[in-house]
Amino acid sequence: MGLSKRVSLWSVEEVLEWMQDYHPAKMDTLQKAIIKHAISGRVLLRLKDHHLELLGVEAEEEQQEILQDLLLLRVQEEVNELNDICAECFSS
Repeated sequence: MGLSKRVSLWSVEEVLEWMQDYHPAKMDTLQKAIIKHAISGRVLLRLKDHHLELLGVEAEEEQQEILQDLLLLRVQEEVNELNDICAECFSS
């Protein structure tokens, strides 16, 4: 899955697609929880370890793997926001 669309704009279906691409072993656990709690991209970016535990990811190692990938998504989102700000500054 590419990051052509900002993560904060992802639908629940796009979050499921990302999770399938990056953490397929956890899909059995996470799919129902993502749908049940309507975890969109905006919510995904805010998840912390205790949220993952509540969603069924109990192993600390698995939580850390997911959190590391979420950190990369957050960084990409920040870069996109900065690019938007710069584009607005230079287009005036």
